[in-house]
Amino acid sequence: MKTDTAESLFYQANHQMAQGQWDAAENSFHLALQLEPDLAEVHANLAWLLQQQKRYAEAGAAYQRARLLAPDNVQISLNYGVMLAQERRFAEAEQLYRQVLLQHPDSIFALCNLGVLLASTLHETEAEACYRRALELDPAYRKAAFNLAYLLLRQGHYAEGWHMLEAREAPAILDYYLSQQPHALRWQGQELRGKSIIILFESGHGDTIQFTRYASLLKQAGATRVTCLCHPALKRLFASLEGLDEVFAYDENIPGSACDYWVPMYSLPGLFHTQIDSIPAKLPYLHAHPQDVQHWAARMQGPDKHLRIGLVWQGNPLFDNDGYRSIHDLAVFKTLVDIPGVHWFSLQKAEGVGAASDMPLALTSLGSDIRDFADTAAIIMQLDLLITVDTAVAHLAGALGKPCWLMLPAYQADWRWLKDRADSLWYPAVMRLFRQKYSGDWSAVMQEIKDELMKLPAISKYSVFS
Repeated sequence: MKTDTAESLFYQANHQMAQGQWDAAENSFHLALQLEPDLAEVHANLAWLLQQQKRYAEAGAAYQRARLLAPDNVQISLNYGVMLAQERRFAEAEQLYRQVLLQHPDSIFALCNLGVLLASTLHETEAEACYRRALELDPAYRKAAFNLAYLLLRQGHYAEGWHMLEAREAPAILDYYLSQQPHALRWQGQELRGKSIIILFESGHGDTIQFTRYASLLKQAGATRVTCLCHPALKRLFASLEGLDEVFAYDENIPGSACDYWVPMYSLPGLFHTQIDSIPAKLPYLHAHPQDVQHWAARMQGPDKHLRIGLVWQGNPLFDNDGYRSIHDLAVFKTLVDIPGVHWFSLQKAEGVGAASDMPLALTSLGSDIRDFADTAAIIMQLDLLITVDTAVAHLAGALGKPCWLMLPAYQADWRWLKDRADSLWYPAVMRLFRQKYSGDWSAVMQEIKDELMKLPAISKYSVFS
């Protein structure tokens, strides 16, 4: 009978981990360590496994043991630093990265990790220097270019930012599209007169809503047919998108003749040379379907003179920064309880971190009956104001030309909202930004929102931006 060795158990654990069999992988790692307690790679991989489960104390002990056994292994230290940053132990993570760079000053991975940490803690000048040094050492290091792109875009340096953004990974949908339309060419600014083109989504719903505004520019450039491949939940909504001739969801086949060109949506701003003062921001560029508006009107009846305000407090929980951008303690909404003359509506979907039943405000909850973004658009059109965290619904309100007050976290606020602004150049005149001054402190943001609401004469139904 074959006897398991520490090495065979290590490879078995890695395979189990790759298959998502975390309990079995953890057991195999421990069995390997019983046979050979001083295998640094086993401690390191066990640490990574525990880190994914947010068992940070156990993972930290395993990382420290691995580093003690293999002090020159850069990757182990970098992984430990990432975990420290996840725990918001920023000073320790920075110290660790700098220690690695003292020993390995030309480690592009350590430079990039330190850059990410410095950028997230708003030390942007030094973060930029880290990224640029990594790119000097390896101009093909796409991660450094991608991270630099986000930093530059946040600073409003759009020309170089869009260029650096081309270092991102190809959109996952590309292989699917090319399997159906193998002869289409990538559009990189070629003449469009008499040609057809398809926009491929790359990311979440909000990004797609923001960047499909470029459909009208493609049309103005001479394209005879502009198509969009998008998320299923956006398909009905995008039937109203200005400049778009047809729309397909990624879960359906694309019928008819092939497009001449395809373009990833994140490439469009750079291809149209978008600068901070030339953002295409004609609003609205999306519209609610009249039949949907009529349907939701029956659900949203209330006192005629009351201000109708919608609320969203949770984004997609799978988003990297959702723990900071979403509001977990709904008690902070108590600040708004005594505002008179408001009919509050919840647009929060059922998977939100806090149930609408936990909300101190008296709400009319609509989220569980919302089928897609076309429904959400019909609801927003009947609101006087939407107050939301940074999620797709904010982009939808802006694209509809409806007033939106957007609550932003202090930690890793998204690049598109720039720095220190209280307005949005992507959604001018309709969007206001309310920023945390201290990470995790939503109470001060809520007080600022209350103060601004109280300035609205009599809190009665009228345009808050008139």
